[in-house]
Amino acid sequence: MPEHISERDRLRGDCARCFGLCCVALPFAASADFAVGKPAGKPCANLGGDHRCGIHAELRQKGFSGCTVYDCLGAGQKVSQVTFGGRDWRRGSGEDARRMFDAFPVVRQLHELLWYLTEALGLAAARTVHADLRAALRKTEELSLGTAEELAALDVAAHRQEVNVLLLRTSELARAGVPGKKKDRRGADLMGARLRGADLRGASLRGAYLIAADLTGADLRDADLIGADLRDADLRDADLTGAFFLTQPQLDAARGNARTRLPASVTRPVHWTAVAVL
Repeated sequence: MPEHISERDRLRGDCARCFGLCCVALPFAASADFAVGKPAGKPCANLGGDHRCGIHAELRQKGFSGCTVYDCLGAGQKVSQVTFGGRDWRRGSGEDARRMFDAFPVVRQLHELLWYLTEALGLAAARTVHADLRAALRKTEELSLGTAEELAALDVAAHRQEVNVLLLRTSELARAGVPGKKKDRRGADLMGARLRGADLRGASLRGAYLIAADLTGADLRDADLIGADLRDADLRDADLTGAFFLTQPQLDAARGNARTRLPASVTRPVHWTAVAVL
């Protein structure tokens, strides 16, 4: 198995080895994504004593679709089993619980960077920067293994900026081989945009707002989708073959069907409407 694929498998949430950290540490506000709100550090009312969600099979029906599109990318089990050595926050002191809840979002950000760096190492066109990418991967992994105190003191924003320079260069190299003029829509407001059948091959859509955009049948091959907001975007019949820096949570937040072509780094969301492939 290629190294970048086996590494990516490690960057997936494993709820069986976590103490329900995403259901406690993170805040959420009452909205279309969450039926009720709660502050950071307070357990969700649906969290059971076994650290399992009591309505997991009915999250969408109960108004908690926001939970269905979240993935800690492996940060939950790392904080639970590595940073805190398997100590349950319910059984420790209030201070220990607070330290765990503070560490979780930091490690989640570092794991997101690990996902992007791992993806970048799988792009043959970016081989000229692979050595730098591996160095950044090692450094990021080391940071994620820090103590709770080290994680609390870490300037994550500064580290993200360092890594982003490499990811930008990777994107340029990966898209350079795509023929024709490539669109640069970084950070663009494309909410609700009518992009049905649009030619976005090799485009940079970094941080673009594509909420509820109509991308039916769009050509997104080899596009850079890092940080793109795809909530409720219509990806039915779209071609995302070779698209990179696309995470599973991004895809889970979108709509698609059985004819949506996807890169190997993600899986087809189970809630997508299934239609026969013609």
